[in-house]
Amino acid sequence: MPLKIYRSKRNFGVTPEPKGINRERGSPPDGLLYVIQKHQATALHYDFRLEWGGVLLSWAIPKGPSLDPSVKRLAIATEDHPLEYGGFEGVIPEGEYGAGTVMLWDRGTWQPEDPDVENSLRNGELKFALFGQKLHGSWVLVRTRTGYPGRPGKPGWLLIKHRDQFASESDVLREQSRSVRSNRSLAEIAEDGHGNVAKAAKGDPIRGSRG
Repeated sequence: MPLKIYRSKRNFGVTPEPKGINRERGSPPDGLLYVIQKHQATALHYDFRLEWGGVLLSWAIPKGPSLDPSVKRLAIATEDHPLEYGGFEGVIPEGEYGAGTVMLWDRGTWQPEDPDVENSLRNGELKFALFGQKLHGSWVLVRTRTGYPGRPGKPGWLLIKHRDQFASESDVLREQSRSVRSNRSLAEIAEDGHGNVAKAAKGDPIRGSRG
């Protein structure tokens, strides 16, 4: 069961996260889903997700994506998530796995450069194009030889922007910090979901009242 690890970590009677359904492998008619969720948990990070094989392949990016091709961002492979998670935004209650506030930061579709995605993942180099609301163009995920320090069993990857018309030195995380689903900040999502507003606000570049 591809979602066994995901489900084992969560109490769906408490968390609003979707349990998801098991799907057959195959190419979706509307394109492969791509999602980034901004997640203020113990520490702020960005969850990068690509649809493949009926699930969302997932990596946690501590510093978030960069549009600058000279910047290599660490991406830590995590458990597969259900496709339904691609629409999730809200508050994971304290005491639950990943407790904190989740923002749907970017969403769109993606296309692998090589259709044999499994082979690309095995070889440790996945090249692809993103067609999101914030991120676009050519990217690559490259597996590191050393893995992730202090996290055995968690393969380390690097997310890198390729040089194209969408490459930039601008700080997309600060300049486009709000949700693509609701246009809310992390603090506003926490407030609406009766979460820890002060904790969530630490992930917002500019703190302040709504509006």
